[in-house]
Amino acid sequence: MATRRSARQTAGWLAGRSLANLERVSARIAAGLRSRPRLSLAAICLLVAGLALGWLPTSEPESTPRSVVLNLPATSADQAMAEVAIPEVVPVPADDSPVSLPEPVPVTEAVSPDWTVVEVQPGQTMERIFREVGLGPGLLHRVVHLDDRTRGLARIRPGDQFAFDIDPDSGFRALRAELDEESWLFVEQGPEGLSSRVEPRTLDRRIVEASGVISSSLFNAAKGAGLSDNMTMRLANIFGWDIDFALDIRTGDRFALVFEEIWREGEYLRDGPILAARFTNQGETFEAIRFDAGNGPDYFAPDGRPMRKAFLRAPLNFTRVTSNFNPRRFHPITRQVRPHNGTDYGAPTGTPVWAAGDGRVIRSAYNNVNGHYIFVQHGNNVVTRYLHLSRRDVRQGDRVRQGQTIGAVGMTGLATGPHLHYEFLVNGVHRNPRTVDLPDAEPLPADLMDSFLSAGRPLLARLDRVEPTTGVMLARRQNGSCEGDSPDC
Repeated sequence: MATRRSARQTAGWLAGRSLANLERVSARIAAGLRSRPRLSLAAICLLVAGLALGWLPTSEPESTPRSVVLNLPATSADQAMAEVAIPEVVPVPADDSPVSLPEPVPVTEAVSPDWTVVEVQPGQTMERIFREVGLGPGLLHRVVHLDDRTRGLARIRPGDQFAFDIDPDSGFRALRAELDEESWLFVEQGPEGLSSRVEPRTLDRRIVEASGVISSSLFNAAKGAGLSDNMTMRLANIFGWDIDFALDIRTGDRFALVFEEIWREGEYLRDGPILAARFTNQGETFEAIRFDAGNGPDYFAPDGRPMRKAFLRAPLNFTRVTSNFNPRRFHPITRQVRPHNGTDYGAPTGTPVWAAGDGRVIRSAYNNVNGHYIFVQHGNNVVTRYLHLSRRDVRQGDRVRQGQTIGAVGMTGLATGPHLHYEFLVNGVHRNPRTVDLPDAEPLPADLMDSFLSAGRPLLARLDRVEPTTGVMLARRQNGSCEGDSPDC
């Protein structure tokens, strides 16, 4: 009984407390309504609306979240996404029955070019060629100015070939031109416009041999052996330090060489380098092997000595020797006996004159006797002089390299015709340029000899197949390659 009474007392106390609190809240609301009637009225309306929304019935389960859907206008991106084909998802059956797959879409193969080949004729221009195949000058302008590689298409020569791939419906598709011996240049029309690319071409290098015996001249014998004039000059240049091909060639001299021919797609293009050569002049035989010692290919004797000497025997391509070295020559102009301390090489005016060796120009001037002249100081107290030039291409103090053009043949000063007067001085003493012993260049270093000999043996063996070996062995012994007590020495 006491417990029930106590609970009733507690409940009564709580009820009284709640009423007291309600009275205080009501008093405050009333005071607020009196002080700010509009704001208070709005608050009451919002409170009543919220209670009313909470009492409205709903058909959705309480666990389902509510969401608001806004229908916005479609954008261009949405339309593009709508146009994308979504692949069909093939359901996989629960059992092991076969799945029926959709038919595969066929892949369009690349169209093979249909080339129309045009060969440039004399007088034709690239614009005319484009017009004849149905292409306009605007396309030609875009092609030529596409990049650095295509700029060269504006410079054409008779015999050049161009191939065009033109579709009857879509028009220009591709152009093919020869960039160089080893490359095609393609200009192609793609989805993003014109583009160019380079495609390599395969070259075939064939090694061949040739030989001949001189009966009238080197050029006639070489032509009979099937050699071009250019190849004949290259052969002469290899042995030009040891043989004077204008004066020393005799009937019965013979030669043999192994060289490359460059072919492409079954068509002969040109001669390649001489790989090995042999020349017998007045019973003395010389051999040369092409080898790269690290500074570019050059020619060496079988013992590793370079064929290139420190000085050229003759510093130009001359027609004939018009006057030899003669200490007691009768001068044709002064009519006096006076030394002719050099060699006169007759050649047309303008023929290039080369530096006989590396050195420094110590004089480059003009006077009434020498005309235009150049003096070059070399090592080992050697000086070379070049007189009666039509022009001078170097000045005093310039450094020159062997074979560099320093002037041109003329007939300035005391001269009766176009020629080069060439002098060779050792320690201030004139020597005969045609007979003076020319110092050798540096031989191959010892660490390269094994590689050189390995490369040279098969080439010399090929020379032996087209040229007798007896005279060659004797010449090798004369050149000092036979040592010791060998029975062949």
